[in-house]
Amino acid sequence: MERISVRTGERVQVVLITREVQEIVARSGVEEGICVVYSPHTTAGITINEAADPSVIRDFLMETGKIVPFQDGYAHAEGNSAAHIKTSLVGPSVTIPVEGGTLALGTWQGIYFCEFDGPRTRKVFVQIIGR
Repeated sequence: MERISVRTGERVQVVLITREVQEIVARSGVEEGICVVYSPHTTAGITINEAADPSVIRDFLMETGKIVPFQDGYAHAEGNSAAHIKTSLVGPSVTIPVEGGTLALGTWQGIYFCEFDGPRTRKVFVQIIGR
């Protein structure tokens, strides 16, 4: 298993990590299998979405902010309930097939680290499992 360090500069920020994950896949030497990308944080998740048009991510952040606002009478004393809820909705991990030594992502897909309680330095675990 390898780790990626992700530094965010905003309270809510989405960071494309596809290149770093693909580098780990290449170093692993695995030709066929799966790649698991996991965030061990309760206020940050992992997702796959379009990586070609940055307005998709802008829209994603805008709409998740509407669905789960920062202030909404939450009981959690730390003041980051919205981050916990958004992380549960997005999820902590994705699993991607590895084919021919590369991530079997769709044409427009990218892997994103989703920060919901930044800015912070976070870690992401990447596990490659060969056939």
